[in-house]
Amino acid sequence: MLLKDRNALVTGSSRGIGAAIARMLAKEGANVCLVDRKHEAEAFDIQNEIQNMGRKAIAIKADTASFAEAAQVVRSVLKSFGRLDILVNNAGMNWDGVSWKMSEEQWDRVMEVNLKGYFNFTRHTAPLFKEQKYGKIINITSINGLRGKFGQTNYSASKAGIIGYTKAVARELGAFGVNVNAVAPGLIETRMLKESEAREKIIGLALAEIVMKRVGVPEDVANVVAFLASEKARHITGEVIKVDGGQYI
Repeated sequence: MLLKDRNALVTGSSRGIGAAIARMLAKEGANVCLVDRKHEAEAFDIQNEIQNMGRKAIAIKADTASFAEAAQVVRSVLKSFGRLDILVNNAGMNWDGVSWKMSEEQWDRVMEVNLKGYFNFTRHTAPLFKEQKYGKIINITSINGLRGKFGQTNYSASKAGIIGYTKAVARELGAFGVNVNAVAPGLIETRMLKESEAREKIIGLALAEIVMKRVGVPEDVANVVAFLASEKARHITGEVIKVDGGQYI
């Protein structure tokens, strides 16, 4: 197991990519704190799955956009696990609209969750990692933070911000033995996509770009996160790894 006896915190971890990451970290030996704002029932289901693997798991309802709630979550993790080793910033949202019609609320809320939320949890874990001279921070961004996407100026800007933030924090914490990296998925078939009325159209447009000619699944992302959270990636920091089947080359 790559992560035996490590303790991880994963935001946005009740569904989709976040849930797959939480399961994969547990499969590799980690205890996991699940953080989600809306999907309490799903979070408790994932908690039970992880506990059935013989790992410790706690599920906490929190708004990642809240600085105070992020601090409380980290305190709860330390109380339950005694130590934190891995932070996966995954919680995110989109609220689409073209730039000339986007409201201030659309812009602000996406930035609060997608960018400030990552700052909130990193801010409260970085001192711990710095003091213990060990830590792994993995930020989930998007290929649309690298290239931009029509109708998603707020989302693309937030995901691009995550990339710059990742590189800056990697520079700050590298001397303390802390690795900070980002993973940029392309189109991933989550439950949200499966339930979308526009699923076939979305997949068709993506497949025209994807050189591997298949849509990714959450486990494709989770495998890379588990690797980056392990000592096998100890000499990798400040990187952005695309998991997109060649959708954006």
